[in-house]
Amino acid sequence: MDIATCLTLVDLLCAREFPADHSGYDGGAEGPGYFTVELMAGQDLAAGYPELRERTAADFHAHREALAERIGDRWGRQPPWGQLTVRVRMGRGEEIPEPWAGLGLRTDVLDVWRAEPAGRWVALGVADRDPADDIRLLLAVTEIPPP
Repeated sequence: MDIATCLTLVDLLCAREFPADHSGYDGGAEGPGYFTVELMAGQDLAAGYPELRERTAADFHAHREALAERIGDRWGRQPPWGQLTVRVRMGRGEEIPEPWAGLGLRTDVLDVWRAEPAGRWVALGVADRDPADDIRLLLAVTEIPPP
């Protein structure tokens, strides 16, 4: 998905009403107070090919950085937010709400903004932690503040 299309999707999700129930669908999940969508996915990289997986991950991170730069032009540049603390807190039994729990398990770093005037949070990250899963560029829009 190109950057212009991603930005349009951000705007759409910032304006759209959240669903009443949790559900998953091809490329994402949604529930009360959040949407998580897959912007890009590396196909069949879980089955091996470590060099290809590494190159694909680098490409996805570059796309995330380019998109983060454009979103940062709207709502300000923010330092990346590491997810290790979220994983540690969950490991200690703390309840972390979605979409933050899922993003924390799947990504190492998120770019996060407060989307004004909608008052929603926008998060962008590359899900590449699990070598048994495909790499994905994820976008989340939520009314739930980061933990």
